[in-house]
Amino acid sequence: MNVTEGPGLRPRRNPKRSPWRYVVIAVMLFLALALADVVLTNPNFGWPVVGQYLFSAVILDGLLLTLELTAVVMVVGSVLGVILAVMRTSTNTFVARGAWAYIWFFRGTPLLIQVIFWFNIAALFPRISLGVPFGPTLAGIDANALVTPWTAAVLALSLNEGAYMAEIVRGGLLGVDRGQYEAAQALGMRPSKVFGIILPQAVRTIIPPTANQLVTTFKNTALVSVIGLADLLHSAQVVYALNYQTIPLLIVAAFWYLLLTSLLSYVQSLLERRYSKGYVPRSRPQAATGTSDAVELKEA
Repeated sequence: MNVTEGPGLRPRRNPKRSPWRYVVIAVMLFLALALADVVLTNPNFGWPVVGQYLFSAVILDGLLLTLELTAVVMVVGSVLGVILAVMRTSTNTFVARGAWAYIWFFRGTPLLIQVIFWFNIAALFPRISLGVPFGPTLAGIDANALVTPWTAAVLALSLNEGAYMAEIVRGGLLGVDRGQYEAAQALGMRPSKVFGIILPQAVRTIIPPTANQLVTTFKNTALVSVIGLADLLHSAQVVYALNYQTIPLLIVAAFWYLLLTSLLSYVQSLLERRYSKGYVPRSRPQAATGTSDAVELKEA
């Protein structure tokens, strides 16, 4: 016998929906229709021009370079981030403070300034030399020949990425139970062996924010357009500098950024779902009180 009513028990009732809910929905629909009307009827958006250049060779070449730059920066930045994270958690105060100073500097200065600085490094060091301090120079090369726009972009983005990845990796390492470290040290393991055991356990918490950082890095590559690297944004700028169709070409660039960012965000959600297994409770939380919910009693 199922009992849903009785002394001290109340039947389950659906909560009343506020009339303001429908007002909000109506306002949102009105704004969406107004936006669609503006976007579709305003000829200044230049949709025919957008369609003309959306898959043009110059735009796709810029997109490919953007993807290549993102991949290189993520690999270099991730390796650098792991090294900095290990240094940051070191018991050697000098090493830990050195890593902290690096992270503090590259996270505290705008990325755009870093890109411009590395591109103009020849103004500070016209010739980059290798030699003995206060002694003879063993080898040297012209800075302008060494630091090309591509090199400057990789240096700036990778060094900046390393600082952010260091904090992500450090957070993952600190998320591992302290007993794992103590057990490994009690067995007399070398620090490198201990790290090899701890890092795989920290991957669960490192992967999701790393995927989010990948999305951020992909968008940050647009900053290299200021140094003339032919990325996606710079390619669009070159085209609209010739045909004066600024808005349509910016829409083309924004479309590709939005599309790739959406795909990366989807991958990020899959990774978060994959690595959150075992940490999210599978059962729904039950209400602490039984005055507002139905109570089911079964009798044989």
